[in-house]
This record gives sequence, structure tokens and C-alpha cells, in this order.
Amino acid sequence: MSVVFLDTVGLIAVWNSSDQWHQAADVVYRNLLSQGRLLVTTHLVLAECGNAAARRPYRRRVNALRQALRTDNLIIEITEPEMDAAWEAYDRGEAGEAGIVDQVSFFVMRRLGIKEAFTNDRHFQAAGFITLF
Repeated sequence: MSVVFLDTVGLIAVWNSSDQWHQAADVVYRNLLSQGRLLVTTHLVLAECGNAAARRPYRRRVNALRQALRTDNLIIEITEPEMDAAWEAYDRGEAGEAGIVDQVSFFVMRRLGIKEAFTNDRHFQAAGFITLF
């Protein structure tokens, strides 16, 4: 079974019915769940989601997902070398000048051999990953 990395863009699109990517993200997310795909993310992505959802009606869904992923040990810990390397990549403007959370995600995905990301963020494509919507 292949693992899929959950990114902020995809999660917010699923939770926010007025998001321009909601319909596409929702279909893909439901398919991932029905296929029993293993979905993982990092604390940084969840924190970014929490910030984006802070004043939205779906804000509680962020912590609900965090708790479910935590229970199943699906929140990936970031190593100090990954964090350092991500900051260096950030400084160099790699992957189309991706932000620091994305840079960290790329290093985690590479370490775990994850090829697919639940997102449509072009930075993931620039970093060599497959985006799912």
C-alpha cells in the first residue's frame, strides 16, 4: 500500500466548502479513504492548518484529524538534520521558492520514499512529487 502525504492546501480545500479546489479535493480525499491508503503528515502541516482554520467554522476538524493521526502514529517526526536542510533549501529558493513548511515536507517525504501528496500545490511538483488533484 502506498503512502500519501497530507498537505495544508489539500486539507483546507476539503474542509472549506467555498475553497476553489473543494470539489476536486473532496473527491480525491474520499477515494483515498475508501482505498484504505495510508495518510501521513507532520506537526508543522497541522499547525499551518490550525492557523488557516483559526477563525473558520471547520476549525475543530484540524484537531480531530490531529488526534486521529496521532492515535495511529501517522504524524511523522521531523529530524533536526531535515529541519536544517529544509532551511538551507528555503534560503536557496528551491522548488519554486516554496515556503519552509513545504521544504520540510519534501525532506520528510524523501526520507520515507513517499511519492504522492494530497495537494495541488505547484511547489510539490517542482520538488518532483505527484500531486493528486
